[in-house]
Amino acid sequence: MEQAEVLSRLGVSLAIGLLVGLERGWSQREEEDHQRAAGFRTFALSGLLGGVAGLVSLSAGGVVLGLVFVAYAAAFAAFHWLEATTDSNLSATSVIAGLLTFLLGALAVLGDVGVSAAAAVAAATLLAFREQMHRWVANLTWAEISSVLILLAMTFLLLPLLPDRTIDPWKAINPHEVWLLTILIAGISFVGYVAMKVFGNRMGILLAAAVGGLASSTATTLALSRVGRDHSKSSRLLAAGILLAGVVMMARVTGIALLLNAPLVAGIILPIASAGAVLGLSALLLAVGPSDPTSPLMTASNPLAIGTALKLGAVIGAVMLAVGYLRSVLGSAGVLIVAAISGMVDADAVTLSMARLGGDAVDLQTAGQAIMVGVAVNTLVRAGISLVLGGWRLGLMVAAGSLTALATGLVVAWPPF
Repeated sequence: MEQAEVLSRLGVSLAIGLLVGLERGWSQREEEDHQRAAGFRTFALSGLLGGVAGLVSLSAGGVVLGLVFVAYAAAFAAFHWLEATTDSNLSATSVIAGLLTFLLGALAVLGDVGVSAAAAVAAATLLAFREQMHRWVANLTWAEISSVLILLAMTFLLLPLLPDRTIDPWKAINPHEVWLLTILIAGISFVGYVAMKVFGNRMGILLAAAVGGLASSTATTLALSRVGRDHSKSSRLLAAGILLAGVVMMARVTGIALLLNAPLVAGIILPIASAGAVLGLSALLLAVGPSDPTSPLMTASNPLAIGTALKLGAVIGAVMLAVGYLRSVLGSAGVLIVAAISGMVDADAVTLSMARLGGDAVDLQTAGQAIMVGVAVNTLVRAGISLVLGGWRLGLMVAAGSLTALATGLVVAWPPF
């Protein structure tokens, strides 16, 4: 290893220690000097010590690194034990942080510098957001936590047993892929669900609508429309929330397609982005107007509940099967018909199925058109829901923004059609 590279890697080791030490030192800033086992300097030296130990082990053997780590861990834990007996502080966080800092410092010299730096940033973030994370966990119920654990167990136990091949005559349903897609969208929805529980009641309808759109824009529209029926003074803000949920839905659809089938995104990004921009602008114009911010917020069901996840998997499988059958009977027109029907409920199922089939069983252009049809139909359905359930005032505002957005997207997408 060249001298310049050695110095560079040792610099990263030191930087890792400084980063973790900055957070630890700040969190313990009110304690007197020499009354804490480790602070800013100690963690900085820990990272550098790990780097030096890793460098020495290159020539002296890995045993040296192991012995230094054991000695460091013993000394670090001993001083923290003394601190704990004095202050009655039973937290092991700083001990774990110190051991991790040493190992990441060694990894910066012996392994991938980028991985060690990224892990250090993740560790510092976890340490810095201690109070917020405790509040987030406190807001979850045992039923929600158990749903996550059961679903993870089902995934890791069931997934290896599911056949990783198509099982229907139209070569459309792969049980292994269907379950993976179910977990993907359920996980994304759960992020929105948790965010809604943690922030919704405190930060207002717009934030609740945004995270609700991450879970289900259709369900969000239903909830906000019901609120609008009884709180007409909040029609502008509620309409902004519904349109914002649509923006999040379009971003979610594009993200899912990008994650599962990147070539597919090239044909849909401009129409969907332009329509989303118009929806966002409409939401902004409505949100800045006068409104009553005291309206009650919506509630949502846990998207990781077993029943909800199984229903989602069944819908995804049904859409894939319908696409396979109608494609064999009607060709591309059959795919678009299924997309329109699926979009009446949500755009996720058609997006997931097209991302899987696009470029294989379905050509990329047809797959892209199907996703855009699903998004367009879902946007129209949400405008209809707001008009029927929320009243003409709310409905007209949502319909105006939605139709303008769809017209913009149609103009941008016209050549492919």
